[in-house]
Amino acid sequence: MSFERPRAILFDWDNTLVETWPTIHAALFETFTAMDVTPWTLEETKTRVRLSMRESFPVLFGDRWTDARDVFYEAYGRLHLSSLIACDGAVELLSGLHDAGFYLGVISNKTGHYLRAEAVHLGWDGYFGRMVGAGDAARDKPAPEPVTMALDGSGISPGNAVWMIGDSGVDMKIAHSTGLVAVLVGPGDVTKAEFEDCPPHRHVADCRDLLNLLRDI
Repeated sequence: MSFERPRAILFDWDNTLVETWPTIHAALFETFTAMDVTPWTLEETKTRVRLSMRESFPVLFGDRWTDARDVFYEAYGRLHLSSLIACDGAVELLSGLHDAGFYLGVISNKTGHYLRAEAVHLGWDGYFGRMVGAGDAARDKPAPEPVTMALDGSGISPGNAVWMIGDSGVDMKIAHSTGLVAVLVGPGDVTKAEFEDCPPHRHVADCRDLLNLLRDI
């Protein structure tokens, strides 16, 4: 696949642009405890959290999943803004790409209203054409519908003129299924099973590395 200058760049949110593992883990700890389920360790949380709540909670909690959802939402809503931290280099990345004229969007499996509240809190909401969270589209990532929604109104169609940036196999999977360039960011091991059917086309260390890559192109 060629790597020409993209017209649009779509980002995952959690642990791609913002560091949220401690908050997610804390909210899950409260949820598991309330549901009398053995809580995960932080490392298990980092490994297992991939899908949206409407995909993952019925598997974890069965018929009680809506009760677990309510506990998680209460905990996360209480914690997330006060503990929100931008990933290293994310501010420079977004401002640089925005100033350079790239169309930017977000596709996240975080519930949409939390996603957009975090962007407003950080002062980043003006960078993005569309921010698509869990529940916004008919199906959540890695289904293809969020890509269509994220590009709506941009005049840009899914294809190799669009890059999908993320830290997990779910991000690479949605890129592959919709013909986007899949870019893994962070220290992820590309030999892991989650990347077996959806290997990244490029792998960068962090947000600054990604900005330098795009500047070179």
